[in-house]
Amino acid sequence: MLRSTFPSSVLSLLVTSLLLWPAGGGEAAAQTPAPPVAQVTHVIEDGQAQVVEAFADSTRWIRQQLWVETEFDSDGDGRSDRVHVTVVRPEQTETEGLQVPVVYETSPYFGGSASVSDILWNVEHELGKEPPPREVHPDVEHRPDRERISNSQVGTWVPRGFAVVHSESPGTGLSDGCPTMGGANESLAPKAVVDWLNGRARAFTSPQGDEEVTAKWATGKVGMTGTSFNGTLPLAAATTGVEGLEAIIPIAPNTSYWHYYRSHGLVRSPGGYLGEDIDGLYDFVHSREPEGRAFCNATVRQELLDNLDRVTGNWSDFWAERDYALQLDSLRAAVLMAHAWNDWNVMPEHSVRVIEGLKEQGVPLQMYFHQGGHGGAPPLEMVNRWFTRYLLDVENGVEDQPRAWIVREEDARDEPTAYEDYPHPEARSVTLYPQGGGLEVGTLGQDPAAESVTETLVDDVSLSGAELAAVEGSPHRLLYATPELEGDVHLSGTPRVTLRLASSKPRANLSVWLVALPWTEPEGRAPNFSVITRGWADPTNHRSLTETELMVPGEFRTVSFTLQPTDQVIPEGRRIALMVFSSDRQFTLWPEPGTELTLKLGGAELELPVVGGEEAFR
Repeated sequence: MLRSTFPSSVLSLLVTSLLLWPAGGGEAAAQTPAPPVAQVTHVIEDGQAQVVEAFADSTRWIRQQLWVETEFDSDGDGRSDRVHVTVVRPEQTETEGLQVPVVYETSPYFGGSASVSDILWNVEHELGKEPPPREVHPDVEHRPDRERISNSQVGTWVPRGFAVVHSESPGTGLSDGCPTMGGANESLAPKAVVDWLNGRARAFTSPQGDEEVTAKWATGKVGMTGTSFNGTLPLAAATTGVEGLEAIIPIAPNTSYWHYYRSHGLVRSPGGYLGEDIDGLYDFVHSREPEGRAFCNATVRQELLDNLDRVTGNWSDFWAERDYALQLDSLRAAVLMAHAWNDWNVMPEHSVRVIEGLKEQGVPLQMYFHQGGHGGAPPLEMVNRWFTRYLLDVENGVEDQPRAWIVREEDARDEPTAYEDYPHPEARSVTLYPQGGGLEVGTLGQDPAAESVTETLVDDVSLSGAELAAVEGSPHRLLYATPELEGDVHLSGTPRVTLRLASSKPRANLSVWLVALPWTEPEGRAPNFSVITRGWADPTNHRSLTETELMVPGEFRTVSFTLQPTDQVIPEGRRIALMVFSSDRQFTLWPEPGTELTLKLGGAELELPVVGGEEAFR
């Protein structure tokens, strides 16, 4: 159950359409045709679509395979690309003329993928140098004899009276086109499917044939959902403003490829995939028929290689085109965004940046955050209410509920706590200052250090961040901690760190972890709550993310940047600690050890978003 109750009113609705028998008997009655079977539609209870027995027999579902024609030609063959689509819908859409809304998931993964080990760059090289070339260019096995794309969503929604549609992204599976990793065709492909469901685009029974397929069974109302890349594409489609896409539920979506592969100008890998970059993701999903791959490789893949820039990591127009947070002006769909605070693959900023933009758009918006790792959908009743409201037009009060639903640290994922908004409306910035002793466990307090105090660390990528945080002293990191907390401290928002530093070399990695001491390791796959949040930056981008300014050894510069957003309660008895180090073995490039970073404590500060502000922190 959700921690905050939904509206107590219960709406139960069974819609049937019946033709009355004519009055009288005799010959007139004998000539009267038998009445049609009642048309069964949706049952709504407590604002949620319920399983209906008449829809639940999977042996009677209608299954279709087709190809939707798009408005682009991304593979250069002179004809509009067609995307592969499958449909599963209740039998009554065929036998009774029932029209139903659609739950739609699209993906580049349905057609298969390459081995992860074949797509990664070698991260062992000096900063600012051309990386060793990726020598492996894997070919994903093409699987042409598939009549089904996926069974995701089907068991949940078809028994409730929805159709479920799947499609394969351009350049993958049985779809035409090229995978572009955030290019316009990856937004326009699902738009074309929504257009087809609304009678504005054509579909065919074969990849190149001319026998058309219509969607007269569809109401035209579509909701999209999915996780990770599959969660990115609902947002991509919604940015087109396509009419009929009424609601989306992106789960852990990658909303910006630059933020996925870079951090404040630093070349940084997504967690768990050290060395991955945008060209590797292309190779991972490029599963279309082999005859069409050469063009895509020579054009799209080469464009990715020409523009990804693993030397500087700088922001550019190439990356701007692949940032959906910059494309929200046309979005009209109701958005339920889901993410995890401990997702170090697609990090929380991806959803938070979009949420901030959507608040300005004024579209219906709700958020679900949990404390686990990558993925994790909202509770089914939350998803059901969202789709029931916006696909079935049931006034279930969802728009009047709290905007933010956050799973607290010890709670189950289906027990989120309701908050008015995220960040917490009572969060206020509290500034803390490192005060010295960082080679051991120094002090993090509310008084600035003297301007002249400096401390130096020596880079050594052979040591992980966890190892550095766990030891009482190390020359390879600087660690500053508050006194033990005398009460719980609730952090809600995006911390910011400002450092005044110098480097012994023109380039250096800069990594910052915010941790809770004493450091503890979780059991099994539980979240590591000793990591509050993390951040990484390139000091050569201290003035601009588009320009590199090499460091002059011995000269200090100010670097200010945000860490990943969070919402965590740090319990009484623990200490909040700021850890500054250079190369992060899990995330950054691996230069030779020995670079020295010197921190001038008089210019260093940490801004924490504390619920209740200064008073609560004290």
